[in-house]
Amino acid sequence: MDHESRLLQASVVCLLAMVLLVPLAKRAQLGAVLGYLIGGVLIGPGVLGLIDQPGSILRISELGVVMLMFIIGLELSPKRLWLMRHAVFGAGLAQVLLCGAAIGGVAMAFFQQHWTSALVLGLGLALSSTAFVLQLLAERRELHMPHGRLAFSVLLFQDIAAIPLMAIVPLLSGVSQPDSGEDPLVELFKVVACIGGLIIGGRYLLRPLFRVVAKGDLQDILTATALLVVMGSALLMEWIGVSMALGAFLAGVLLAESEYRHALEAKIEPFKGMLLGLFFLGVGMNINLGLLVDSFWTVLGLALLLILLKLPLIALVGRFPGRLQPDSALRLGVVLAGGGEFAFVIFSIARRHGLFDSGLHDLLVLTITLSMALTPLVVILLSLFARPVRQSAAPEQEKPLIEHEPRVIIMGMGRVGQVVARLLHAQRVPFVGFDTAVETVEFNRKISNLPIYYGNPLRLEILHAAKAEHAQFFVIATDDGQVNIDTARLVRQRYPHMTVITRALDWEQLHTLLDLDAGPVRETFFSSLEMGRQVLLGLGLNEQQIAARLERFRRHDEEMLRELHKVISDEAASIRAAHAYYDDLEGLFARDILEEPIAPKEP
Repeated sequence: MDHESRLLQASVVCLLAMVLLVPLAKRAQLGAVLGYLIGGVLIGPGVLGLIDQPGSILRISELGVVMLMFIIGLELSPKRLWLMRHAVFGAGLAQVLLCGAAIGGVAMAFFQQHWTSALVLGLGLALSSTAFVLQLLAERRELHMPHGRLAFSVLLFQDIAAIPLMAIVPLLSGVSQPDSGEDPLVELFKVVACIGGLIIGGRYLLRPLFRVVAKGDLQDILTATALLVVMGSALLMEWIGVSMALGAFLAGVLLAESEYRHALEAKIEPFKGMLLGLFFLGVGMNINLGLLVDSFWTVLGLALLLILLKLPLIALVGRFPGRLQPDSALRLGVVLAGGGEFAFVIFSIARRHGLFDSGLHDLLVLTITLSMALTPLVVILLSLFARPVRQSAAPEQEKPLIEHEPRVIIMGMGRVGQVVARLLHAQRVPFVGFDTAVETVEFNRKISNLPIYYGNPLRLEILHAAKAEHAQFFVIATDDGQVNIDTARLVRQRYPHMTVITRALDWEQLHTLLDLDAGPVRETFFSSLEMGRQVLLGLGLNEQQIAARLERFRRHDEEMLRELHKVISDEAASIRAAHAYYDDLEGLFARDILEEPIAPKEP
């Protein structure tokens, strides 16, 4: 079979494994990560042998980790990190250092590892699986409980810590192998120079680049540009001998405050999900089944040792720096006690640079995989014997963990959307605004520090990136009536829990939006009432009289609108309803005219 045919066959086999096994694993409450790993084991050379060269697939799929780090970078704006500093850099740092020191110490004392290998081993095993734990907490509806909130903070710090850890592994290999060649100072200078160049170039070039691409309104080119930035920065880091993930992470951080953040996340997310799944498949394919069979009890013992080392230390961190109750601290320890996906990457780098031999690497991969498989079982056992934890209000230092999720989404940041955004900002209501005009987005961001981004919410990936599933209100305020209708229809279909408020530019759009239950607000109605109020005030009525009459007028007008909407398809009935409206309106104000006439103009 030629190379092209083998590549096509491998693609089909991997996709088939994803489609069949991942949903089954999720239904069994094992999580998607274990589904990918099991799928990789089955299609790999150790079982069915459908993929005969798993190493090449694992190399390609490392781009999934690269894109994951780019998206993590996009999420880590300096403002958000500052708000979360106590939970992230307090509990998170304590967890990594405590667990890393304990595991590394055991590796040196009982398994005779060199200090460099023990350092990488300890810190790598101190990390937990972000994808696995967050999914497990979400499935059990525990993400917003006290232990779930702190778990999110700890995982966030672990994701940050993984970046320098991946970067120092090649440098540590030089320490453990002093005859490896190049001067460490030269290597360090190259690393610092390239990182500095990436930061400076990214700061002054990336936003102008995306501005030019966005103005062209070519979505495919925007996708290509996003991929170019991620893969280009990753390639630069690999060229200097540092982890590719570091370059992607830095690129994400540089763009975290830009107006294109959500659009970029939406473009990268599908590639990240697919390639990250392929990465876990590749890890599963490379699992040494012979070693598992021959050393099953050793692997099981190491997995249990890992859990027993991490669980009490993480619970201790949750109890004191994290200020959790004892039962919540125990739950935190259970969900974070297993290994994580970044350990696969870190240990793979360590093997390539000679810190780990193949036997140790294979044993560690099996240990991490088994510890992840045991985590759901331990969680279930804990839920059987421990009293349930009720959701509670977040402590003051944890509130920012949830506030980044918007309560309101605004589509259209022109003259109407700006007023709504300013009002929400003044009341400190978290929101996010979108517009498809680059000039409008740039203008709003220059004059204010509001969360306004480039993007079209008619694209579902944009809404997903903006965390629309957590929002309560969707305000549609563009100048295009058809776009308003299409957006309202999409939001009504995909997010039925959300209250939609839509700008209606004319009567036809008004009735269409009423059909959609999209909360239409007539563009000119309330400004007309205000103009009428000022006229009546100038004619001699007092504020109380005017307020009462305008309220009656508004209420009667809305009743007429609802009645007219019922017969809008019948022209004759619509005309009759309109005539009845004006007759009723005249009768409604007749008493006011008789009782409180407007004073005539003085000669």
